[in-house]
Amino acid sequence: MRALVQRVGRASVTVDGDEVGSIGAGLLIFVGVTHGDGEAEAAALAAKVHTLRILDGEQSAADVGAPLLVISQFTLYADTRKGRRPSWNAAAPGPIAEPLVRRVVEVLRERGAEVATGVFGADMQVSLVNDGPVTLLVEV
Repeated sequence: MRALVQRVGRASVTVDGDEVGSIGAGLLIFVGVTHGDGEAEAAALAAKVHTLRILDGEQSAADVGAPLLVISQFTLYADTRKGRRPSWNAAAPGPIAEPLVRRVVEVLRERGAEVATGVFGADMQVSLVNDGPVTLLVEV
């Protein structure tokens, strides 16, 4: 699994003109799933992003109770090494990826995090104010 984590001043996600999730200062987390990922990877990824010390004063979202916005993002597994058209072969199909993204959210909530989400598989418009900017690629 991969996550692209951005420290944000605020972030929101809209589907069909309706805001479905938003947070203030916290972390925007794009989650990608590949073949072979399972619940263990989902739990490890959730724990990792929740405890990353990338907020002010080298604190984590877990330390300060910062909110999280989790968005599914199959394009994190794009292969752009050949030609001009990305290959999506490394991305897990929806029936495999969706429950694992949902598991990441569940684990974060079990850890006490306030978590907003997008809508899996939807055409989403994500707005954010990147703070720093701080953007990290996390893999487990």
